[in-house]
Amino acid sequence: MVQTDILLTKEPAPQTVPACQLPRKLYDVARNTGAHTSSGLATAGFRTAKYLVDEWFQNCYARYHQAFADLDQSERQHHESQQLVAETEALAQRTQQDSTKKVGERLQDVHCWKLELQRQVEELVAETDLLLAQKQRLERTLDATAVPFSIATDNLQCRERRQHPDLVRDCVEMELLKEADLIRNIQELLKRTMMQVVNQIRMNHEHKETCEMDWSDKVEACNIDEACCRYHNQSSDLQFYPHSAKFEESASTPETWAKFTQENLHRAERERLASVNLRKLVESILQDTSEDLRLQCDAVNLAFGRRCEELEDARRKLEHHLRKTLREIMDQEHNVAALKQAIRDKEAPLKVAQTRLYQRSHRPNVELCRDAVQFRLVSEVEELNLSLEALREKLLEAEQSLRNLEDTRMSLEKDIAVKTNSLFIDRQKCMAHRTRYPTVQLAGYQ
Repeated sequence: MVQTDILLTKEPAPQTVPACQLPRKLYDVARNTGAHTSSGLATAGFRTAKYLVDEWFQNCYARYHQAFADLDQSERQHHESQQLVAETEALAQRTQQDSTKKVGERLQDVHCWKLELQRQVEELVAETDLLLAQKQRLERTLDATAVPFSIATDNLQCRERRQHPDLVRDCVEMELLKEADLIRNIQELLKRTMMQVVNQIRMNHEHKETCEMDWSDKVEACNIDEACCRYHNQSSDLQFYPHSAKFEESASTPETWAKFTQENLHRAERERLASVNLRKLVESILQDTSEDLRLQCDAVNLAFGRRCEELEDARRKLEHHLRKTLREIMDQEHNVAALKQAIRDKEAPLKVAQTRLYQRSHRPNVELCRDAVQFRLVSEVEELNLSLEALREKLLEAEQSLRNLEDTRMSLEKDIAVKTNSLFIDRQKCMAHRTRYPTVQLAGYQ
């Protein structure tokens, strides 16, 4: 606080000449008693208007004394005035130096808080830029998930065109359904995370603007205090402001002033730390989702590979059986032809035997004898008939077997065609389409 009381308690300076009653000096006054004096009736009318000589001297002495007293009083007042001027000058210099020192200390405090605010703003800007980069990665990842989802759905639709009996709910279809569900869940997670990132970016901008406004106010206060600090008694732009020496009702106290900036810094730092944690969470989510999609893609590709191997193995076995069936059909056809030829070959001997019996049945009288020839011819006919019956029965069996082999061949060929169609769908359609499965894009990179 400025010291305004000036103590003037010193004794006045001693006088050079002590004040005392001067002795009266006696003078001899010439009397007008001589022969040539003017006393008398001629001067009788002038006596009352004049002073006596003693009175004149007393008047002079009074004037001397008054002048001496006034001079002494003036010297004393002059000495006191010089002393007061020196004291007030020293007090003014001392209070001005103290005020300048206080302004400098205030400048240091404001400058320190200004640097803290500037550092916090820069950190918030840098953190917001990093969070914006993570937001772009989230957007790219969310866009990239559309490709594997379309691949999974296209694979499921393509495999619906498989023919019976390959239209089965196999491990490939189970893995494809799991992949589609996983992608949908990841898309929902990415959208929720995107909303959190957008809200955090908005909070970062709000607190950055708050710190920037506080920083701007402190910059203006620094400029004002620096200008005040440069003022001196010889400054040319000084004026009287008689109503400035009062406190504004809305003015803050040093405690509330520091608390305001501390709270701004605390809230900004809290949001910055929340942004850092959210950015780490986004990084973890991107890595986990990319890894999950990659693992599921590998599982689907492995299931496709196994299924294609199973189909290939089944087709090879079917083709092997088809080749054996074709060879058996050819052999059976040869067998049928041989049986038919054997039947035809038995017709001539049967005709011969039956003709012999017929001719011998025309023998006359007693010559129509049941001799050995007759018995042998009859047995020959019976044997030939039995052979023909056996051959015809075997021919029927061979022809039925041939028809069964033809049916088997058709069934094998159809099954081979079904397996070939399934292999074409799984290998040429689905697996070829899966070669365009994104990898780097799912982690948010271009």
